[in-house]
Amino acid sequence: MQVSAVAHPNVALIKYWGKRKAAGNLPAAGSLSLTLGHLSTRTEVRIDGGLEQDTLSLNGSASERDLPRLRDCLAPLRERAGNASPVAVESANDFPTGAGLASSASGMAALALAAANALGVAEDGELVGRAAMAGSGSAPRSLFGGIVLLSIDESGEWRCGSLLAPDEWPLKVAVAVTETAAKAVDSRAAMELTRRTSPFYSAWLEGQDADLEEARRAVEQRDFDRLAELSEHNCLKMHATVLGARPAVVYFNSATVECIHRVRGMARAGVPVFFTMDAGPQVKAVCLPDALDEVAEALRSAPGVRQVLTGGLGAGARIT
Repeated sequence: MQVSAVAHPNVALIKYWGKRKAAGNLPAAGSLSLTLGHLSTRTEVRIDGGLEQDTLSLNGSASERDLPRLRDCLAPLRERAGNASPVAVESANDFPTGAGLASSASGMAALALAAANALGVAEDGELVGRAAMAGSGSAPRSLFGGIVLLSIDESGEWRCGSLLAPDEWPLKVAVAVTETAAKAVDSRAAMELTRRTSPFYSAWLEGQDADLEEARRAVEQRDFDRLAELSEHNCLKMHATVLGARPAVVYFNSATVECIHRVRGMARAGVPVFFTMDAGPQVKAVCLPDALDEVAEALRSAPGVRQVLTGGLGAGARIT
């Protein structure tokens, strides 16, 4: 059985940072994100009883390092299907991998959906989401399109789905790529280091529910200015928490800082734009459609920016 799927990475406006518990890779807090339609991961899963073990090819090269995460994702699907046959997985991104552009989210969403179909258990959407989360805490968001809410209650029960479809509020995103190499400290390791050592971590968690609820209301009301202020505030709080770890994890580079200043300067001049960043040096500028060209040009001319990737919101993961 061979199945292919495509998924898009997402950028969180209200972040999660840290895990609630090891089992299931459950995030410590809910999050709100945009699914980026102009970037994609394509993954093919082939169940092959003739293989001795699982194999993974990522962007054309064998990837032993990512096999444990692949198996974490497959485990709940294999258990439900009663099928532990080895799989051969081929996955490719059309954007930099492991560099702070959520390649793990799109990769695990595409893997979970393709594998669930190959194993005959795709009718259970909750199971597919749980499998995606086991591989990456932000991957369930890439199963859905547009503006996506991942909510988690006090008991650890979680739900994920679209607040708005891509065409219901057609925001645009310009991604300033300031580094194409994989980041030195991956997100999972940095989250655990932050949880253990940052004196700001508990305060970060205490403010998340309020930020998430206010952002949800801003989205429902299409209140761009309110969403902009919240998103920048939440982004910088997350990075401040990470900077408080011992040793500090610094994802910014000089081009990152320059892009932030340019976005803030445009916003002060009346351009409808704001910035956010995940765990990496890339800056994502979110804007209203008419501002995209101006925003992209300002980022493209910033020293140290290698390329600017522009587009709108995308659909959820799907079989191809």
